[in-house]
Amino acid sequence: MRTGNRSCETGNADRNPRALRALFTAVAARYDFLNHLLSLGLDFGWRRRAVAALRLKGEAPLVLDMACGTADVALAVARRFPWARIVAEDFTSAMLERGAEKIRRHGLRARIFPVLASCEAIPHPDRTFNAAIIAFGIRNVENRPKGLSELVRVLKPGGRLVVLEFSPPGWRLLCRAYCRYVLPLVAGRFSNPHAYRYLARSIEEFPDDARFRSLMRAAGCVKIVQKRLFPGLVTLHVGHRPHL
Repeated sequence: MRTGNRSCETGNADRNPRALRALFTAVAARYDFLNHLLSLGLDFGWRRRAVAALRLKGEAPLVLDMACGTADVALAVARRFPWARIVAEDFTSAMLERGAEKIRRHGLRARIFPVLASCEAIPHPDRTFNAAIIAFGIRNVENRPKGLSELVRVLKPGGRLVVLEFSPPGWRLLCRAYCRYVLPLVAGRFSNPHAYRYLARSIEEFPDDARFRSLMRAAGCVKIVQKRLFPGLVTLHVGHRPHL
């Protein structure tokens, strides 16, 4: 496991890097189980759609999986694109260690490379990656404009950025009730309920699709496409680094 730079910015208390690192360390042991349980298994399909949106071509493309957590997305990329190499980065060592163990069990250490790093300070030169993906991670980045700019910076010209993220749904009252009451109650039986209260707040506070499209455009993305995924809780955002 390699180590890159970490963000030291301050601001929103909920997204303070030190607090978030402690929060994700506390839930790392049950993270995968609770993701599947609380999404009723829908997260499998959401990740498959996001990985398919990478549309990798060419020989041995290099993909960045930022905020990789326990490496589910990196593993999915490796399965769908067996000729790809993946750099899987996260700023929480406990999550990355669990991901590294899963990578080892799947025999993919020669193709997936875990790195401890922050989205606001990606430790790679400009124009390194053919594509980048961040699934359920941009919501936790303290300085989102900086994080998006960094993701675009490390893409090769024409490279594709895929962002999978919760979005405030149209049926807001039902979602709010689920997030504020059901989600922490269920999570509290298996893990740290505070972490899932944070999840509820972060979903409610996340920009709607139009505002997030503006953030992607300001970071340098072009040809942006957005698609809501069933049942309307999640949006797939796809953009490109300009060729010039």
